[in-house]
Amino acid sequence: EKQKEKDRLKELRAEERERAKLEQEIEAERKKLEKEQQHYANALQQIIQQIATADPADLSALEEKKAELEAKANDIDCAIKKVDYRAANQKAGYVYIISNIGAFGEGIYKIGMTRRLKPMVRIDELGDASVPFDFDVHALIFSEDAPALEAALHRAFEDRKLNMVNTRREFFRVSLDEIKDVVKKNFDKTVEFIDIPPAEQFRESELMRKRSGINVL
Repeated sequence: EKQKEKDRLKELRAEERERAKLEQEIEAERKKLEKEQQHYANALQQIIQQIATADPADLSALEEKKAELEAKANDIDCAIKKVDYRAANQKAGYVYIISNIGAFGEGIYKIGMTRRLKPMVRIDELGDASVPFDFDVHALIFSEDAPALEAALHRAFEDRKLNMVNTRREFFRVSLDEIKDVVKKNFDKTVEFIDIPPAEQFRESELMRKRSGINVL
């Protein structure tokens, strides 16, 4: 019981760190986008002034430039709306399917979720000094209700967990085809999967060992 409580508190602290990092990401992204928004607003104002006094021969090029600036400004407006949506919607996020054959072997997948704006940053964090190789991504699924999709996957493979004691661990001994089936039943959009992980550092390490005749027990 003490270990379970310890694991629970550890998980709560990890969730709090994730929330703090998400807030930092959102604040930084919003500031960056607002700066770009102001840049394009100023550029548009200048081009409109130029059009007002331009020679007829120059109008076509200036109008084309104005249209380009308006399109970029519109893209920035859309990006700001997306950031605001992510800040307001507590359930929107990414479900990730990742593996690390160098650390855990074939047929072991970690199924988790992150609300971070840049999910690969979170996955890179998971592949820090605690494992010998980086994780490979098999799928990154953006969902309006990421916790529900993650929970559906975890329920489907409840009896396939590597760690049956600490239920918060997210590693499963399962095939990628089985994961695809559950995703298809619980998610209404097409998801691209990478079937064979690159595992570049692991495969290169294996080649180096073979060339040098080193055996790792």
